[in-house]
Amino acid sequence: MHGYAPTAKVDVDATHRYGQLVVHEQLKFSVAANEFICICGPSGCGKTTLLDMLAGILKPSQGHVLIDGIQANPKQQSISFVFQEPSTFPWLTVRENVATGLKINGARREEIEAKVGDIIRIVGLIGFEGYYPHQISGGMKQRVAIARAFATDADLILMDEPFVSLDQPTRERMQREVLDIWRHRKRTVIFVTHNLEEAVYLADRVLILSVKPARIVADLPVPLPHPRDPLSAEFTEIRSECVRLLHAPEGGDAPPFGSI
Repeated sequence: MHGYAPTAKVDVDATHRYGQLVVHEQLKFSVAANEFICICGPSGCGKTTLLDMLAGILKPSQGHVLIDGIQANPKQQSISFVFQEPSTFPWLTVRENVATGLKINGARREEIEAKVGDIIRIVGLIGFEGYYPHQISGGMKQRVAIARAFATDADLILMDEPFVSLDQPTRERMQREVLDIWRHRKRTVIFVTHNLEEAVYLADRVLILSVKPARIVADLPVPLPHPRDPLSAEFTEIRSECVRLLHAPEGGDAPPFGSI
């Protein structure tokens, strides 16, 4: 398979179009096992379409999207998705929601109890195991969705702006919790966000997409140890570079960071 790197967990070399509209043109990148990648780009550049291809629910018009060398396919691989709005099952308790993926995968009862108990502790939901989604806050529902995604032995976890509807203090707490889960339960994560500060705070690498037809404008490593200080000179420098790269294809001056 041309372009596939044997050591890559995820390998993308794809073009996708809807009729005459080219959404992605020779979009090429790879992700190593257990890497945390953030993808940023202008509105309308096809980030959600890319996630659909990574999830295997949309086949690219040309090229490939591979997971462990095999075409992405949700029927063959375990792919977890965390959406912008909390995706909990209202008829299930917190514990039952977190256990859903494990039960679908046929995990043994002892394994389910151990993994669910561990991840509920990590996300700070101890004491709420028996609550139903209508009894907890929006931020807590999103914790449940994230815990469910990480509880399974997923080949890939896709996160589509999962904190966009949260207030700033809750968003910052959720960012810390996601990193804590990721460090404890190593998984390969691809996280889409419009928030460049969030991307630099979370990611091993930040991929910047251009306007349609989308290509990779930059693949920027973030060589900062966790926990990261958004006020540090190193953090600010990387964030500023992301801003510059995000707007470079449009040829205009980058607006202030807070307006993005």
